[in-house]
Amino acid sequence: MNGTVATRSTEVVLPGNVEPSGLQVRTRTIPPPATGQVLLRMDATGVSFAEQQMRRGKYYDQPPFPFVPGYDVVGTVTAVGPGVDATMIGRRFAAVTKTGAWASFLLLDAADLVAVPDGVTAAAAETVVVNGITAWQMLHRTAKVPEGATIVVLGANGGVGSTLVQLARHAGITVIGTASTRHHETVRELGAIPVDYRDPDMYQRIQELAPRGVDAVFDHVGGAGLKQSWRLLRHGGTLVSYGTAATKDESGNSQLPVLKLFAWLALWNYLPNGKAAHFYNFWAGKKRLDAFRARLREDLTQVLALLADGVLTPQVAAEFPLADTAAALALAESRTVAGKVVIVP
Repeated sequence: MNGTVATRSTEVVLPGNVEPSGLQVRTRTIPPPATGQVLLRMDATGVSFAEQQMRRGKYYDQPPFPFVPGYDVVGTVTAVGPGVDATMIGRRFAAVTKTGAWASFLLLDAADLVAVPDGVTAAAAETVVVNGITAWQMLHRTAKVPEGATIVVLGANGGVGSTLVQLARHAGITVIGTASTRHHETVRELGAIPVDYRDPDMYQRIQELAPRGVDAVFDHVGGAGLKQSWRLLRHGGTLVSYGTAATKDESGNSQLPVLKLFAWLALWNYLPNGKAAHFYNFWAGKKRLDAFRARLREDLTQVLALLADGVLTPQVAAEFPLADTAAALALAESRTVAGKVVIVP
């Protein structure tokens, strides 16, 4: 039935620049869905790198404290507002929220939902929502890597990295993936050639594996190593930068590392060397909302289909109940796990 009754929701709040143990749990009343909205019961959400930055006040355009984090969600529609197809009730959908998904219920625009195929569990789908869209778009839209190419994925055991490796291997692309030695077996199983990211000669090792240079490097680290990533490219290659993990623990202005990054990328694109440098921004193009939603739906639908077909193996690092989100965040930040830390009701 359409929602006419208010709902109690349990939410995890980030009150300020606190340790994971400083997260707060609250309950509040959510009104019935308005025109164009649905009420979604959370079946799975998770910890992305973005929330790790937000905890420190380091995410580029995060809201002011306090707020409810949660970058993406998989859930079941329990009520719909006026103008929304009532057959959505009882069906499972995925959505990218940026914030707000660490909650037992949430109100979302129906237009932001993407159907999850039958037979795909909520936790499995959760591993490829923001991670899957990011990996797909960087590989196929930003870098447009062709079959037979060779690429480097930094952090090949991470949420985005492990998905990127699998998508690339499916597309007939050779992958060199960096990870700590404890994750090398996982990286091999995903189909990539592992290189130890703690090795001071890591970039030299990669050059030995690809002496003619690589077709693309996917770098979420930023910082001083970005120049080394740029040097790995062959003529015609593409650097895709999508984060500044190297500076996440540094105090100070959260926008400064990103602005420095943009300056380097702009300079490199200006040089007449046939190489390209891009910064991947998930939210680019959102001002043209209909086109943004259509592209997101198209890409996530493709990724979820690959998951349903067994082409992608969901990389669930661990599952925590919503009440233990502090422990989930601490584990994700420990850098000891492969895949995505998932939060369930």
